Amino acid sequence: MKKIILIALFAVTSFSYSQGRFDNVKIKIEPVSNNIYMLQGAGGNIGISVGDDGVFMIDDQFAPLSEKIIAAIKTLSDNPVKFLVNTHFHGDHSGGNANFEAAGTMIVAHDNVRKRLAANEKTANAGLPVITFSDDATFYMNGNDIFITHVHNAHTDGDALVYFVQSNVLHTGDTYFHGRFKFPYIDITNGGSLAGDIEAAKKGLLIINNSTKIIPGHGPIASKADYQKYHDMLVGIYENVTNAIKDGKTEEEIAHMEALTSMYYSDKETEKDFITGEKIRRAAYKSILAEKEMKH
Repeated sequence: MKKIILIALFAVTSFSYSQGRFDNVKIKIEPVSNNIYMLQGAGGNIGISVGDDGVFMIDDQFAPLSEKIIAAIKTLSDNPVKFLVNTHFHGDHSGGNANFEAAGTMIVAHDNVRKRLAANEKTANAGLPVITFSDDATFYMNGNDIFITHVHNAHTDGDALVYFVQSNVLHTGDTYFHGRFKFPYIDITNGGSLAGDIEAAKKGLLIINNSTKIIPGHGPIASKADYQKYHDMLVGIYENVTNAIKDGKTEEEIAHMEALTSMYYSDKETEKDFITGEKIRRAAYKSILAEKEMKH
């Protein structure tokens, strides 16, 4: 009996924590360009387009924040959220899907996002994308041609870039981090690869120009120069780890070779980050080896 009570207490405590950790989160609204805004709270950056055609939304953070996010959007527009695009399937970008679906929002994402959400019992029964695409899609709302393009095997296997043509704003999802989020997160388990993330940045850079404002997956608004610097870092890490592999270095050796990444950030600078120097070197090693195996 005592064991059952302890298990129940743990379950209640865990649930309370999962809800309570969002209690003090405030949704910050930042104007980006014309009728485009960035919302920050906890999780990935949200992109919003408002206008007479309704609200077009990119990503939705965690489910317990939906009420706060909706309240923030209401300060920008009385119109409903008509469409919600998930840049990928991770919960800090798609966790509120079921709540927005219940409010009448149409959810849009790459084919693989729906597949991954449908395969998870926690997300399979509500909030699945009802419109999916394999490569590209275009929406016409609020005076913008909104171009959505899939980038293959980058952060995950279902990433999308979203470009507001007339407003000249690009939302990259987690294919690009900016600011205190230094090294990329390559989710190899879910189809991500370093080579693919490089190609995603290359594609994004081809779409934009020097005046474009960029909403990254995490971090503050960025410029094309910031984005270029990120791309160049990815290329440098890829080349350095590839050369170390050619020299016969093992994963364990590469993981501790700070010199492979220190020209960008030292291990000390990233020791408290989600992706440390060691983690990016391990991810690069695994990604490059998997790439080589696929070619053979």
